[in-house]
Amino acid sequence: MKAEITAEKTPMKSFFPTLLLSFVLLAPLGVAAQAKTTPQTKQTVSANAQYVMQNGTVVLRQGNQSTGLTQNIRLANGTKINYKSGIVELPGGKMTTLREGDYVTAKGDIVFATPGSAAAARGEKAPADAQFDRYVEKGAAISPETFDARLTTLNTRLDLMAQKIQLLNQKISLLSVNAQRPTDTAQLDQQIQALEEQLKNIK
Repeated sequence: MKAEITAEKTPMKSFFPTLLLSFVLLAPLGVAAQAKTTPQTKQTVSANAQYVMQNGTVVLRQGNQSTGLTQNIRLANGTKINYKSGIVELPGGKMTTLREGDYVTAKGDIVFATPGSAAAARGEKAPADAQFDRYVEKGAAISPETFDARLTTLNTRLDLMAQKIQLLNQKISLLSVNAQRPTDTAQLDQQIQALEEQLKNIK
């Protein structure tokens, strides 16, 4: 009878240490899971925010407070800002580099700090007494019509270039096959020249 009672109590003695060990092992996993699922708070940017080139890097300026950036910026109108280099790409594809004091508004307008930096953005050299428009580059979004027109132009250029490459390959093939005797490629040359003229006229 005593042996039976001892046999029943033995599992109970090992149960509590096992339960405690399981809790200790699982607790860090629960904390880690909570840490992974906790959403990161998104920084609020006001409509008057400015992305300023300061000491060789772009910072976010809101009022009198400046905050360092840790990633590149893409504004609502499509303007892209590289926070390390200060390179700004406008929606139309044009690129410029911010100089010290230059900044980009939340709307995508670039404001230049000096006549020199404004002239540099235009690819010019400014004289000492130069006057310049404060807003030199407008980061306006491209309209759907303009985008479609540019896409059509690009596709046309690609198609013409593909035709030109095909004709050039035919010419090379003819010249290589008939390497020992003169080969008449005048017709191919005319077609290639016509394609080149079409490519020149596409803007």
